[in-house]
Amino acid sequence: MNILAISGSLRAASTNTALVRAIPTLAPEGMAFTIYDGLAELPHFSPEIDGDDVPASVMELRDLLKAADGVLICTPEYAYGMPGSLKNALDWTVSSGEFSRKPVAALSASPSYLGGEKAHASLLLVLRALDAEVAGEATLIIPHVRTKLSANGTVSDPETARALRAVLDALAGLVHGATKNSA
Repeated sequence: MNILAISGSLRAASTNTALVRAIPTLAPEGMAFTIYDGLAELPHFSPEIDGDDVPASVMELRDLLKAADGVLICTPEYAYGMPGSLKNALDWTVSSGEFSRKPVAALSASPSYLGGEKAHASLLLVLRALDAEVAGEATLIIPHVRTKLSANGTVSDPETARALRAVLDALAGLVHGATKNSA
């Protein structure tokens, strides 16, 4: 089971990116991850350049999404929403449909006590518009994320680790359901 993991942050020291890098250690057997690192390379979305000759960075994202059995997105919250760079990446898939019926886990992680709940709601709204398959069990808001990651890049908080395992199990269930339904 191949999962494409996307951090919505461009910051090199992002806790969302650190979380995305730590998640594979919590995954069920048989779940492999590819971490997408091309968010900053995507041009601003414009329907005028979304045709037969799209930029190479857009084709790379679309190809990775097509090849993935499922997607995991972890977003920070900027000004009560998801970062523009993540929204831009999702906009590039509207006409091409890579998220249509694609199993997705949606996470939001924030240093605040709210955990990025508005960014999470924004992400879920866009995923719904893209026709992604997101089950409630495959979503998680993580407040105070800095206190839940160790210096060596692992999830150090047992409750957060348990919650992330449950999300990954739910994503695996969505992938297995999608595979069964397409057969």
